[in-house]
Amino acid sequence: MSDTTPPPRGAVPAQPITLRVGVGGAAATGSLYERIGGAPTFDRLVRRFYEGVQQDEVIWPMYPADDLEGAIWRLSAFLQQYWGGPGTYSEERGHPRLRMRHNPFRITSEARERWLHHMREAVESLDLAPLDEAELWAYLDRAAHAMTNTFD
Repeated sequence: MSDTTPPPRGAVPAQPITLRVGVGGAAATGSLYERIGGAPTFDRLVRRFYEGVQQDEVIWPMYPADDLEGAIWRLSAFLQQYWGGPGTYSEERGHPRLRMRHNPFRITSEARERWLHHMREAVESLDLAPLDEAELWAYLDRAAHAMTNTFD
């Protein structure tokens, strides 16, 4: 059937749909960065994440205790850029090369699950619209699995 062929008799023409971020919420337009509040939201996410990480005996040793503010900036800037914010991360650090940057660390399934636990708590603390939370979480979960590099 071509675009000029009329629909069959009695058929209801397709209606446009609007994907909304929550029940009765705003239309899901623009970047996730814009929809969830930009840099301040990502900064809150990352700071909350690191609050949990600092208490975690499995993964805290992988982080630079003497450069915690740097680690916070790097993760927040990376996530902001990934989700449609400014390209500051790449301007200052080059291509993200996540697997290469994480390769020196022994990232086991236990470490991955601990990372995901703290990130899940941080994401939930933002109280995002359901669609935005699902989109953000799906990426974080995939990224955590991709960084796993030790299988014992």
